Amino acid sequence: MLLLALAPALASAEEPKLPIDSDDKGSVYIAPKVSPTETAVEAHGATVGVQRKDGSSLYGGMDTSSTRPTYSVGGSTGGNVSFSAGAESDGKDKHGVKAGVQIKY
Repeated sequence: MLLLALAPALASAEEPKLPIDSDDKGSVYIAPKVSPTETAVEAHGATVGVQRKDGSSLYGGMDTSSTRPTYSVGGSTGGNVSFSAGAESDGKDKHGVKAGVQIKY
């Protein structure tokens, strides 16, 4: 029963952010891109980011799980209404942009 209750949370879980440095202004983190195998975990790049106490953030990363590495950059503002934007590309076939608004109430 507990597994059924946790399933939605596990399905939408973000990549784990491992803190590298932290102070009163915010933190620097790394979020490794990993995939499990039967006997181990394989790393396929990582995202490095900065997250401030007000919720604003910047990130940049690389994903090597496909034949061409994909690079990404982005950021978001903080506060009760947060705007975010990002872009990713493999330099050839895959290109994408994303934008969003998060309203906290």
